[in-house]
Amino acid sequence: MSNLTEEQTLRNAGVRVTAVRLLVWRTVCKEFTGIFNLADLEEALPTVDKSTLFRTLGLFSDSHLLDTIDDGTGSQKYCLRSADDPLSGVRHVHFSCRLCHKTVCLTNIPLPEVSLPEGFTVENVEYVAKGVCPQCARKG
Repeated sequence: MSNLTEEQTLRNAGVRVTAVRLLVWRTVCKEFTGIFNLADLEEALPTVDKSTLFRTLGLFSDSHLLDTIDDGTGSQKYCLRSADDPLSGVRHVHFSCRLCHKTVCLTNIPLPEVSLPEGFTVENVEYVAKGVCPQCARKG
């Protein structure tokens, strides 16, 4: 994470700081180095209501603090947008293994630019490559 405090990071993203939001943000930043889902966050914060966690993840995603990943499993997944500057807009590719069903961030591969015809405005791009991860390839 950058030199900003957790509170400053939330405020800079336009998020009103509350005790629960700060708790969730701190947990996300400290507990999850890669991709996680709502169930993972529930396990890390068992005393916080599931609907509160769900709404908070949505807020963080809408505020560009988290990337949302739809890898086709039916379970929305999340990862930090950028460890150095979550507001920078630097996004990356995700890879979903069809055998073990794990999804990982490929932070060294930025998303390709998407050029659309005049009049179209890109608001979100998701790039999930699907295939077999190295661990499953070695097994098979």
